[in-house]
Amino acid sequence: MTDASSRLAETSAAAATGARPVLLETLNLKKYFPIMGGLLRHQVGSVYAVDDVSLQIYKGETFGLVGESGCGKTTFGRTILRLEKATGGSVSMDGQDVLALHGDALKRMRRRMQVIFQDPYGSLNPRMPISDIIGEGLLAQGDKANGWRKRSIRDQRVGDYLEAVGLRRDYSRRYPHEFSGGQRQRIGIARALALGPEFVVCDEPVSALDVSIQSQILNLLSDLRAEFNLTYLFIAHNLSVVQYFCERIGVMYLGKIVEVAATDVLYATPQHPYSVALLSAIPVPDPRVRTKRLVLKGDVPSPANPPSGCRFHTRCWLRERLGNPAECSTTEPPLRELAGGHLAACHFAEQVTAQAVQEAAATQSVIETAVDVD
Repeated sequence: MTDASSRLAETSAAAATGARPVLLETLNLKKYFPIMGGLLRHQVGSVYAVDDVSLQIYKGETFGLVGESGCGKTTFGRTILRLEKATGGSVSMDGQDVLALHGDALKRMRRRMQVIFQDPYGSLNPRMPISDIIGEGLLAQGDKANGWRKRSIRDQRVGDYLEAVGLRRDYSRRYPHEFSGGQRQRIGIARALALGPEFVVCDEPVSALDVSIQSQILNLLSDLRAEFNLTYLFIAHNLSVVQYFCERIGVMYLGKIVEVAATDVLYATPQHPYSVALLSAIPVPDPRVRTKRLVLKGDVPSPANPPSGCRFHTRCWLRERLGNPAECSTTEPPLRELAGGHLAACHFAEQVTAQAVQEAAATQSVIETAVDVD
């Protein structure tokens, strides 16, 4: 058993005896996309979009997943939901192997796991009225027990969930082009909740919306979580939004989880060099505060040809500060526990201190400053 496997087994046992059981768990989950080439179009390589990710999400929590574009966040969420076929590993929901389900068993599981898409425009069929968009899943999942195949029952449920997301019942006969971006996203939320799921993947649900609308949608999601006892995987770029909305956060880099911690712990004391650089990019809304940002060198390596050892070592400011130790480029660091459930995948995580960060930022030429205000 790998270090990640044994750690997750211990955490699962602890969670089972505690107040918050594990709802969803991934163990060594992989998703590789083939690269085809040559005259015969055979596979010449792979894109390692999600590579050996082991993660637990507790029932009733909002778990945030952050990282640069292309790091594999959305692919991870889609693989959990089986919108993408996993290359390896496992996904379990309440102990049930999601990847092994077929037929009616998979159909029943899909009621429990839903998704809110990023694009409120592209995710709605412009040729269908709202009643059919939200009711499509109900129709597919309908049976004699729930009666969802009857139009009257389906329309009643659609109206209930439109009201739950702050829209009027009579909007059900309108088409997507008649709504604003924020209203369309509310329709997308109603569609996700109509089947009564327990777990919802929120794939950057506010990134395409105006800032004023973002806060409304976040508050709505928070209220719905309490009302329907939901568990969220919240994928986002905006670190300020994640800090406001999520209880725990996982940081992803090049297909790997590099740090997991409670939100307040991660923002106060990040222990992975990549997390430190991400958090230093958050603007401080106080003109009196002078900030120094850690700017990473170089570009993100190709996920088709990731570096050996630690995937972050080619851009790591801490490795450079420590004299480029060999283990960073030769040995992949395990995701290990530092203290109180704080996990980090770094050989030298204990040396990520406030003083080390300040000294590293001071040596860089790119510095963000704010104007002093009397």
